[in-house]
Amino acid sequence: MNSEKKKALQSLKTAKGQIEGIIRMIEDERYCMDISNQILAAQSLLKRANLLILEQHLSHCVKDACHNEENADEKINEIITIIEKLMSK
Repeated sequence: MNSEKKKALQSLKTAKGQIEGIIRMIEDERYCMDISNQILAAQSLLKRANLLILEQHLSHCVKDACHNEENADEKINEIITIIEKLMSK
């Protein structure tokens, strides 16, 4: 496993822990602003993990596909679809 994937996995594991903590905060009826701040922190970790995975995809899958024009078009379309999803939020 390369370093980007390791970093993404660590971000996801940290986000998982934060989400479990957020659930406990809600169950314990903690202050709403504290809960909201923790949700934002978890979202940030998920965004970071996604960026790392997309970086990995561009650096390897897309780069390798450039040798085959048909595969390159498919990989570029995949990236465009993800970018469209990111922009619609």
